[in-house]
Amino acid sequence: MNTLAITGEALIGGVAVKGSGSAIYAYNPGLQQQMEPAFHAVDLQQIDQACRLADAAFDQFRALSDEQRAVFLETIAEQIMALGETLVERVMAESGLPRLRIEGERGRTVGQLKLFASLLREGSWHDVRIDPALPERTPPRPDLRMRMIPVGPVAVFAASNFPLAFSVAGGDTASALAAGCPVVLKAHSAHPGTSELVGRAIVKAVELCGLPAGVFALLTGSGNGIGQELVRHPAIKAVGFTGSRSGGTALMAVAAARPVPIPVYAEMSSINPVFLLPQALAARAEDIAQGFAASLVLGVGQMCTNPGLVIGIDGPDLARFTATAAQALAGGAACAMLSSGIAGSYARGIHQLEQHADVSTLALAGQEAGKGAPALFRTTAAAFLSQHALSEEVFGPASLVVACRDLAELHQVAESLEGQLTATLQMDAADLDTAQALLPLLERKAGRILANGYPTGVEVCSAMVHGGPFPSTSDGRSTSVGTGAINRFLRPVCYQNLAQALLPPVLRDNSEADTGAGTNAGRWHRRDGVLTRA
Repeated sequence: MNTLAITGEALIGGVAVKGSGSAIYAYNPGLQQQMEPAFHAVDLQQIDQACRLADAAFDQFRALSDEQRAVFLETIAEQIMALGETLVERVMAESGLPRLRIEGERGRTVGQLKLFASLLREGSWHDVRIDPALPERTPPRPDLRMRMIPVGPVAVFAASNFPLAFSVAGGDTASALAAGCPVVLKAHSAHPGTSELVGRAIVKAVELCGLPAGVFALLTGSGNGIGQELVRHPAIKAVGFTGSRSGGTALMAVAAARPVPIPVYAEMSSINPVFLLPQALAARAEDIAQGFAASLVLGVGQMCTNPGLVIGIDGPDLARFTATAAQALAGGAACAMLSSGIAGSYARGIHQLEQHADVSTLALAGQEAGKGAPALFRTTAAAFLSQHALSEEVFGPASLVVACRDLAELHQVAESLEGQLTATLQMDAADLDTAQALLPLLERKAGRILANGYPTGVEVCSAMVHGGPFPSTSDGRSTSVGTGAINRFLRPVCYQNLAQALLPPVLRDNSEADTGAGTNAGRWHRRDGVLTRA
């Protein structure tokens, strides 16, 4: 299969197939023009075929050794890099994002694949736990051994705002494949050509590694119908989604209504509050404002961790912050947004804030059709607490400053917030007691808590959590970034009194491991073929 060709086709069973549904076209937001070729929506029969092939491939794929799956992930990374300029130029054309952003996102995508390859080789993801038999105990304890296994084929939905890192070969796909789950992916209609190129790279890696063709499929088309049929299919055992709250909750409803319900791991809505604690604000209001403004406009504000809410104590120090931030944002240029739909939604959001009786406009750069320009607004804590609409996400480079009378009212605002991906504390040493009092509340509200930084910029590493309580995600116990993302697509199995020959290799005894009854109970890891206690 030529990985450099864009034909407008879906990829099912290792073969490029033309959908029979309505045609969609990629759109160049910078030039505001339609792009060729046409992409046709897959039909119900093609969705069924992709899911059945994934189901048929599951047992063979999950039976691969950790090393074999690691090599597969690395081969995908190599094939993505082999796309070279063809990929970079297509992403730029379909997204309006600059070259440096795309090259950085490609590096992140490849890095995620390699990170999960390293996790597979390291072995701790098996979460091995062994409680040896205690025959002399009354009653006797049987031999009990546990490991994690993959759940089955996973449906993944590509995101609009990260056409590489949260898309076809992004974190959901990488973690599902690492777990041993075949992936049936719904491409995003905002970047169908990019999706096809990366999809072809994955199919090529499947072929090079000699894997069953059903390990990966790429479905094309727009609208809700394809996604809902995919989630309804009985072969699908879990869902990874990044997008709007309405889209995520719709998929959750479909998954819950199945004869056999399945989990949906949806990243949806977050305004990522930034708390300006009093001493930090007094000492460096202008510096904090400059950093905040730079974070707000990053990627034209189309980041799920965009700082869409700022909370501080009203007074001269907050006024210094807002004046500096407003000056930095007012001169910002309107830039192309990822799609006309996102641009239209952003324009409606800032118009509603601009017209709101309890909101004042601090900065509003010149708006243009199809583009997003920075905007900054201000309201009181009393208005924010009484009107839920003020806490709704405006996806783009806009933020709302909430002025509180005192720390007690600041706590009230924090308590009123929905679940968030992040919460940021701008603090100095003298704010330690204030931060300590706020921290338990923020732990209940957010998946990541930052000090003296800005929420945009998500490090891909083992300790990262990119998730949070609803509605930031559908399941606040999960993360879609970092090595912990693999846990979404695993489930535990316990083996009781099985003979060594029947046990999975990762659970078998070996001469290097201590198997004495009272010394090796609990959690174990296998590294370099040796079973050792964690």
